[in-house]
Amino acid sequence: MKPNTVGRELSGQMPPLRKEISHVGLVSGTIILTSDGEIPVEYLSPGDRIVTRNAGLVPLAAMQTVRVCEEAVKVAAGSLGDSKPTHHAMLPAAQMVLVRDWRAKALRGATQAVMPAGCLIDDEYITGLGAREMTLVRLGFDAPYVVYADGLELSVPAMSTPRIPA
Repeated sequence: MKPNTVGRELSGQMPPLRKEISHVGLVSGTIILTSDGEIPVEYLSPGDRIVTRNAGLVPLAAMQTVRVCEEAVKVAAGSLGDSKPTHHAMLPAAQMVLVRDWRAKALRGATQAVMPAGCLIDDEYITGLGAREMTLVRLGFDAPYVVYADGLELSVPAMSTPRIPA
């Protein structure tokens, strides 16, 4: 049996992201839950079906890989729940994370909340790494979704659509 990553295309066309979310994405090597199982994000291709929390299986419309120098956060294994993440994970500090534990109640007064990874820094289990060179893979969907990445629930914004003048 050949691995799910054999023969996948590594490119796709993606419309530009809105300026305020241009610095988010998943660090290369992050494992994404798909209909074909767990696959490193850089091996996904448009058309792959991604498992989402809020809509089930959703086809990936586009993806883009960029090299950036951004603030990063390390999330220790098990720090956001029993198996969240499954191993140490690195995220851009601006990456939105769905939190469904005591942190949501303490920080947002709700049972669950979506907040930037940088807001979760406690300097024990979730630590700031400062500015880091990272290869980010941005997933493009027609609407915002929460995807399962390294055991975390991460919010992925919708692609912006080019404005066509009337």
